[in-house]
Amino acid sequence: MPRVLTESDVADFRERLCEAAERLFADKGPEAVTMRQLAAELGVSPMTPYRYFKDKDDILAAVRTMGFDRFAEALETAYATEGDARARGAAVGEAYVTFAFEHPQTYKLMFDMYQPDEDAYPELKRAAQRARATMSDYVKALVESGHLAGDPERIGEMFWASTHGCIVLEMTGKLPPGGARKLIGEVNSAISRGLRPQA
Repeated sequence: MPRVLTESDVADFRERLCEAAERLFADKGPEAVTMRQLAAELGVSPMTPYRYFKDKDDILAAVRTMGFDRFAEALETAYATEGDARARGAAVGEAYVTFAFEHPQTYKLMFDMYQPDEDAYPELKRAAQRARATMSDYVKALVESGHLAGDPERIGEMFWASTHGCIVLEMTGKLPPGGARKLIGEVNSAISRGLRPQA
């Protein structure tokens, strides 16, 4: 007679399955993440993962959701630090870069080109929006304090795009180790200069 699984058992297995999916994705790309391969990684029968997830997209959406929540938490913690709008903005930027390089597998999966339809995964959509909100909240404070002028959402996207681009360049070996941080600082300074309120 099969053992009755507790909520804790289910949560533990789902977490282990997500960790295995994240490793496989980072090592071999999305095509390597199959239900059969995940089962082999965990030493269970090929049908076992289907007791916890519908398919591989369901698993990858869960991994992304956890990643975005951890990412958002790191940014929110940085934004809550003491200091003026510029200091808090710098803290958010540093937290972004630190998260990306301390959790490269998670970061790559969060922003990989292979993405499920977020509308089909409400929790993933919520987590991604949570992270994005923090990336524009600090810009709103910079605009309100008179350091920058313009649409905070659009300015946040500019900083996000430049930061993400520099990180990916270093992750793919196009910049030397530590090169992303230096370039991000230079690019963001240039963007900020161009967005200062007119005298």
